[in-house]
Amino acid sequence: MQESRDAQSVAAEALRPAVLEICAGAGGQAIGLERAGFRHVGLVELDADACETLRANRPSWPVLQCDLREYKGEGVAGPRLDLLAGGVPCPPFSLAGRQLGPADPRDLFPSVLDLAGILRPRAIMIENVKGLLSPKFDAYRSGMAARLRELGYEAGWRLLNACDFGVPQLRPRAVLIALLESLHQWFRWPEASLAHGRVTVGQVLRESMAAGGWEQAAAWAGIADQVGPTVCGGSRKHGGPDLGPSGARNAWARLGINGSSLADQVPRPGDPLPVRLTTAQVALLQGFPEDWTFAGNKTSRYRQIGNAFPPPVAEAVGRSLAPVLLPGLAAAQEMPKGPDPVDRGPSGLWR
Repeated sequence: MQESRDAQSVAAEALRPAVLEICAGAGGQAIGLERAGFRHVGLVELDADACETLRANRPSWPVLQCDLREYKGEGVAGPRLDLLAGGVPCPPFSLAGRQLGPADPRDLFPSVLDLAGILRPRAIMIENVKGLLSPKFDAYRSGMAARLRELGYEAGWRLLNACDFGVPQLRPRAVLIALLESLHQWFRWPEASLAHGRVTVGQVLRESMAAGGWEQAAAWAGIADQVGPTVCGGSRKHGGPDLGPSGARNAWARLGINGSSLADQVPRPGDPLPVRLTTAQVALLQGFPEDWTFAGNKTSRYRQIGNAFPPPVAEAVGRSLAPVLLPGLAAAQEMPKGPDPVDRGPSGLWR
């Protein structure tokens, strides 16, 4: 009887769509895709602390520490790869940087396309900053689309705001979805989840703000009862354990938060406003589960958290992808066609 149940469990696991994640970071996207029903056949990440974070929270995940530019798909097990997913470095396209695009050595989109050509996944999902969707990079995105068509994919971009999916910060993200030509017609972008209104910073952090006996927690939650600005994780070259440049810190200050540095503990009795956040509190603002732990020193932990793709957003996209990718899914074949599921944007431009 036990052997039968084990066999059924293995069979059920094999039916879940398989994902290889690149630039996996601290696992924000991985958590979301796991919740959406995906099984990870590999997670590629260069940063040692981030790899330790992944292994500590999900010992069963096959984590490979290496440079994506040197990775050629080694270690991916199984007869098929349904999804290649990840969040490549943002600095080449960030509005806060020089926006060097392909001239920036940190641009890893060419490596993503090379890996897609080697592994031939049924779908590709890559997220980045909204700056990538600016007119400055129209030609760059068009070149990516042309290369993906050569590989047999139809692709499109969409700007998704994290606050539309239960995350208490704006955090607009550019998301690329590319699907095999035989599948793209069935895909629909996820819709905003606003049935109960947007989640606010005060709602998410009120309990933790009161955990140390801080008498102003309730009053603070009222001040912070709104969506916060985007958490800025910084890069290896720039950014430390703070909430970003001066503009971002000023926005946080209006919510009663001192964004100049991070605290080692939650507020205690007598602490004045504005208060500082802990890395654990920032993780809650990113949509990480409370029990998700992060390896490394404070700066490393904050960078992992601040650069993550929020799990609720990744889950929403994953739930839109999973029915299209499940093998032999009869329902997918019966889905009615809708208008232009891979949105090319105005005037035929990819966005």
